[in-house]
Amino acid sequence: MSFNKSEIINKICYTELVYGRINKKLKSNYSKSEIKRMLLKVLKDTPETDFQQIGKNIYVSNTINHIRITINSYTYRIITVDTLAIG
Repeated sequence: MSFNKSEIINKICYTELVYGRINKKLKSNYSKSEIKRMLLKVLKDTPETDFQQIGKNIYVSNTINHIRITINSYTYRIITVDTLAIG
């Protein structure tokens, strides 16, 4: 399935619950604005070849930052962020 990286970046959105989920998964305590800045930078820095759509989700894997962002492909809402194994 085809998607546009610029469109994803421009339409990305968050729910109130996702901030806590991201901090829990990353074992961090980032503010909402820090999370938004971090994810925007990761999305911009990640090559489109590392964006993969499976079903209704888009997975953005960034090996430099060791995270994978899961995005709903219909609403462009961030679902979660997971740590990628190093190595």
